[in-house]
Amino acid sequence: MSDDAAVLVIVDGANVVGSVPDGWWRDRHGAAVRLRDALVPYATDGLPGLHGPVELVLVVEGAARGVASVAGVRVDSAPGSGDDLIAELAAAADPERECVVVTADRGLRQRVEAYGARCVGPRTVRPLPPA
Repeated sequence: MSDDAAVLVIVDGANVVGSVPDGWWRDRHGAAVRLRDALVPYATDGLPGLHGPVELVLVVEGAARGVASVAGVRVDSAPGSGDDLIAELAAAADPERECVVVTADRGLRQRVEAYGARCVGPRTVRPLPPA
């Protein structure tokens, strides 16, 4: 990995939003906006075990399409399957640059790992609320 290239972090929006049963299904677009906003600090601070800054890409699909990008988080709306877009982004990533995909989806993990991406679970960016 080249020293000057920020790590590319691709977030599976549907999977991460769905990892916490907080009523997201009543407003999928709003849930994606809340996730996007929660990701902003990670752009500069990095993820646990991964120093920042990082380039963050949030992939959304379905009713969450159309969420706007903000400083620190680029939002890509998948025209079809979010998993397909995530796999395309991982495949297109510079092989000299580390690529991390945030998802718990086993099938997607296998797909992106075949392109050299490393996977971490949703709790990396969305810890469970205190009990």
